[in-house]
Amino acid sequence: SVENNTLTLRGEKKMDSAIKEECCHRIERTYGAFSRSFSLPATVDTSKVSADYRNGVLTIKLPTREEAKPKQIQVQVQG
Repeated sequence: SVENNTLTLRGEKKMDSAIKEECCHRIERTYGAFSRSFSLPATVDTSKVSADYRNGVLTIKLPTREEAKPKQIQVQVQG
């Protein structure tokens, strides 16, 4: 979610089952709900923020406001 120029990510990691192999036994213990918040710069257009989750990767796109993008100006040389 995005509110007041703050991006907040919330999720929950489910408890994985134990992995048993011939020589070892491993169980993942980190599970439960989590939340992370990030302050966004004023140059981000919060109305156009989007997110995509594919193959275990979360991609968040934070587009820049038009007025914040660099503009080229022409310099007139007199001489």
